[in-house]
Amino acid sequence: MTQQAGRILFIPHGGGPLPLLGDPGHAALVKFLQQAGQSKPRPDAIVVISAHWEQPVATLTSNPAPSIIYDYGGFPEESYAIEYPAPGEPALAQQIAELLQQHNIAHRLDARRGFDHGLFVPLKLMYPAADIPCLQLSLLASLDAAAHIELGRALQPLLNKNILLLGSGFSFHNLRAFFAPMSAAERAQNLAFEDWLIDSCCNPKYNCQQREQRLIDWRQAPHARYCHP
Repeated sequence: MTQQAGRILFIPHGGGPLPLLGDPGHAALVKFLQQAGQSKPRPDAIVVISAHWEQPVATLTSNPAPSIIYDYGGFPEESYAIEYPAPGEPALAQQIAELLQQHNIAHRLDARRGFDHGLFVPLKLMYPAADIPCLQLSLLASLDAAAHIELGRALQPLLNKNILLLGSGFSFHNLRAFFAPMSAAERAQNLAFEDWLIDSCCNPKYNCQQREQRLIDWRQAPHARYCHP
């Protein structure tokens, strides 16, 4: 059988556990994630970079049987009984650590940490059987865009394997705006930043160096700090 190539997706995971609780405001998100899991070839493993895990150095979960971290509060009782018993993948974690070492990127393995909701919420919708090995890779606590681009460059060999790489977060994360009616002007700010992001990532007029520099300078994008205060 011909080996499938790896894939990269940036996905939303919603507000805490709400996508799994039938929240009407998450209906479109739920449909998107379900279709994303059903429409593509099944991966051999999944690597999730979750917006909810920051560490001083790039850190990989290496637990063969990760627990669930309910890293949210104030939700219904059933929110704290959600299960996603996917196995870990310590061997893949070690392989990724070696790739980071080759690029002189500081890193460590964490054999105790479980899966946060940036992993188990979307994957419970995409792959509900929880039978695909998963691991998480942390963000860098510095949130330095250039350092994260280097981190991504180090991961490129994974695209030669049947591995799904998921960036799990939001292109908009102004929590105050989330919980208040959004005016037409505020919505326009949101869309302006989103348009800039899509243009930066997808417009063929930019070469690789130009694309990377735009992302490094993301704070200069239209309404960047409104969308990510």
